[in-house]
Amino acid sequence: MSIQQSITRLQYLCDTIPALLTRIPEAEFSRKPAPGKWSNKEILGHLIDSATNNHQRFVRAQFEESPTIIYDQNNWNTYSHYNLLDSKQLILFWESYNRHILELIHHIAPENLSRTCWNGGEAPQTLEWLFIDYVAHMEHHLKQMLNTPA
Repeated sequence: MSIQQSITRLQYLCDTIPALLTRIPEAEFSRKPAPGKWSNKEILGHLIDSATNNHQRFVRAQFEESPTIIYDQNNWNTYSHYNLLDSKQLILFWESYNRHILELIHHIAPENLSRTCWNGGEAPQTLEWLFIDYVAHMEHHLKQMLNTPA
């Protein structure tokens, strides 16, 4: 997938997913499918945490030399207490944050897309790769939440 396809895809997700998620009853949105598994609220919270950390990557890699930005996803989720929050608040936050990221990506100079950031992998990744991966990762989890094949 190209960066332009990922931008188009993220725009589509921001335009369509909130209405689909709001149809899920609050009790179902909070239900954990099994001990140790995340509820839909926690999955959406994980996507918010991903947005938070990728936002830093997308910005800092433009002016820092290959910054390292990693996070412990389980602890972020646990200590953000997503399952205790109102689902509509989480959906709105997810949408708003991703619309902000869309604007940010639109304004990254093309030459900066090849700048790199360490995200915990074996080697640094380009901003272009990180954004494409960010959208693919998001789609994977949204499909989980909406019970559609991945």
